[in-house]
Amino acid sequence: MDAGGAQRDVNYPGIRIITPGAEELSEPQHPSTQQPSAAATATLDDRYGRTPGRLRRSRVIAIVAAVAVAVVFAVWALWAGPGETSHGLDTSDVGYEVLSDHRTVVHTQISVDPGTAARCAVQVLDKSFTIVGWKEIRVPASDQRTRSLSTPVNTVSRGVTGLIHDCWVP
Repeated sequence: MDAGGAQRDVNYPGIRIITPGAEELSEPQHPSTQQPSAAATATLDDRYGRTPGRLRRSRVIAIVAAVAVAVVFAVWALWAGPGETSHGLDTSDVGYEVLSDHRTVVHTQISVDPGTAARCAVQVLDKSFTIVGWKEIRVPASDQRTRSLSTPVNTVSRGVTGLIHDCWVP
C-alpha cells in the first residue's frame, strides 16, 4: 500500500492499469491513418461538388458581385455628391402682415450665391395650419448675396402666419 491507501501492482482481471510515466502514455493512442488515394479523393470531390469548374464559377460570381457593388457605389457617389450643391441657398422668415381676410404680405430674407437665380414657394396658413394662400416667386440673380423680399399673397380666408415653404435653384 502507498500513502493514499491504494494497493500497487494489483491484478484485476480484464483491466490494465497504466501508471503515470508509462510508455503507453507517450505513444499515440491511434495508429497512423493513411491518406486516401487519388481515386478516392476524386470520387469524394465529385460527390460533394468540389470540382475545378465549380471553383471557377464561384470565383466569377464573386468578381461579378464585387464589380456590381463598386458600380452601385460609384453611381450613388455621383448622384449624392458634387452634383447636388445648394448654391449657398438659405432663407429666413422675417415676418408677415395680415392686410385683410384675403391678403397677407410675407417678409423674408433670402441668401444665395451672387449671380444665381432661385425660386421660392411662399405660403400663408390659417389658425388650423391649413394653407390658405400660396405663391411661387422668382428671385432673380443679383450681385448681392442676401436680399430682403416682401411678397403679397392672396388668400381664400384670413391667414394667421406667412412663411417660406421651400426654395430651390432651377
